[in-house]
Amino acid sequence: MIDIRPDFPMLNRKYQGQDLVYFDNAASALKPQAVLDAVLDYYQNHSSNVHRGPNFLSEEATVLYENARRTVADFIGASPEETIFTSGATMSLNLVARSWGEANLRAGDVIALSRAEHHANLVPWLQLKDKLNLKLVYIEVARDGSLILDNILETPNLKLLAITQASNVLGSFYDLKDLLQAARQRGIITVVDAAQSIAHCPINVKDLGCDFLAFSGHKLLAETGIGVLYGRRELLEKMPPFFGGGAMIAEVTEDSFIPAELPAKFEAGTPNISGAISLGVACAYLTKLGYDNIIKKETELSAYFLKRLKELDFVTLLGNQTERLPLFSLAFTGMHPHDVADLLGEVGIITRAGHHCAQPLHDSLGISATLRASLSFYNTTSEIDKFIEALKKIQLLFKS
Repeated sequence: MIDIRPDFPMLNRKYQGQDLVYFDNAASALKPQAVLDAVLDYYQNHSSNVHRGPNFLSEEATVLYENARRTVADFIGASPEETIFTSGATMSLNLVARSWGEANLRAGDVIALSRAEHHANLVPWLQLKDKLNLKLVYIEVARDGSLILDNILETPNLKLLAITQASNVLGSFYDLKDLLQAARQRGIITVVDAAQSIAHCPINVKDLGCDFLAFSGHKLLAETGIGVLYGRRELLEKMPPFFGGGAMIAEVTEDSFIPAELPAKFEAGTPNISGAISLGVACAYLTKLGYDNIIKKETELSAYFLKRLKELDFVTLLGNQTERLPLFSLAFTGMHPHDVADLLGEVGIITRAGHHCAQPLHDSLGISATLRASLSFYNTTSEIDKFIEALKKIQLLFKS
């Protein structure tokens, strides 16, 4: 892969004389200059609302916004009408729960989740469970990160399967295609949380075979506050609108309203225009770079990280050595992850410590918190070296 680090201005940042080592990509990825330029161009040259006034600024903004939708739709193999802009994966998953879920689920129905779910793909279903008197069942996760399916699809009254494509704690990547196909054959609706996976592998929703798919832009090199919900058109057309207001209506009277056609039906109010534009540019950037190149680079980084990690006898890695993203959650002997993260930050190494919005998973593993180092294709082996050596020094500090 060509050197793409110059594309990311944040990598020039220093902290107390130390070069920045950004190992928190699972929380939010850095932004390439192309994305930053597109956002600035919108605000400097085209700043206006979309689908509104009959003037050239609004027309330009609308073209940028809808072109971005087409780019994103192509990126995931969907149609523009099936590509709903939201504020992020969390809103996308809530939209499915509140719109499809409330309209289609009844007391006694069952929703299946995995223990690996992020809170964003758990809490909306917990809320719906309490509201509609539903039942939740869980796919267990083995200590190596693999899913223990145990004929989960045979569960009586199972109506919905909501599952992540990759764990934001274990780093495990799940090939869901066969599971989703089996669910569809049984009439079970499927929701895939791709927030963690989409930055690391190509996704085609038609090939994957899901009914809904959610992801966030800020993990995909775009702005914060923008995300996508993909839904099969026949499902979206039958779902009631989630939010009400401007832009999502075709007609309003004092007594009733008629919602707009897709995708506007689910995009009430002024959207995050610059965010959508940034996401389109981010998708175009990744397409040009090529997922083959991304996967090759991240596979090399993962192998090197795991090799160097073997030097540390005071560290326990969660998850498996293979079939994983370049994401590593670590537990320590004699050190708390929060303390380690603070000390790493003092030498310019950015990580994340805690339960990573996956508390039930940590509870099931008997671990209260971990330190997560999550890499991307713009990271380097020399940064891994700095991370490993810093951990060695921190451990010596605690021993003394």
